[in-house]
Amino acid sequence: MADDFELRAYCYIDRMQPQYASFVGTVTQGDLPVEGMAALYVEMAPGNHVFRVVDVAVKATDARPGAQIVERQFGMFELHSHSQAEVLQAGDAVLGEIGLQATDRLRPQIASMQVITNVSPYQSQLLNRFTRGMMLVSGQTMLVLECTPAAYINLAANEAEKAAAVNLMHVASVGVFGRLWMAGTESDILTARDAAVSALESIDGR
Repeated sequence: MADDFELRAYCYIDRMQPQYASFVGTVTQGDLPVEGMAALYVEMAPGNHVFRVVDVAVKATDARPGAQIVERQFGMFELHSHSQAEVLQAGDAVLGEIGLQATDRLRPQIASMQVITNVSPYQSQLLNRFTRGMMLVSGQTMLVLECTPAAYINLAANEAEKAAAVNLMHVASVGVFGRLWMAGTESDILTARDAAVSALESIDGR
């Protein structure tokens, strides 16, 4: 790899949760994932390296590509499979191609986090116009989480859904920051927030 190459995110998801998998299906342009699949998200710079790395991973395994995106600053791709072993093997192929270890990735950093209680019906209507997930109902509590590198927001969303009965509204995982919106009761949102933060803090790296 070139001297200026950077592994920004290397993010493994062991089991996609129902809402998370459904949401990903509304935004992905590649192979559609379903609940229960394992997934791998990788973000890198310069972005054009994703094409070669995805080629290596899909030729080495049966993992399927759901996303392959090159935007202004970074490149990101996602692979998934019903077999966790296939996704882990794809990850090994990726790391072998770029000549790095998973621990050479950047550690996620939380850029902002807010818990908003008793959401106004006017604000809920505004937000509902921008989501492909669950609707925000007035009076609910809302979690807004932002992190960098952006790809790690997928892990945060999936682990938050595992931990509590929350409604997944929105996940954006491309660009400088990843963003997550969730809604539910105050107690469920606090539980989901703690799970999301714990998942992000568990990632080792630079």
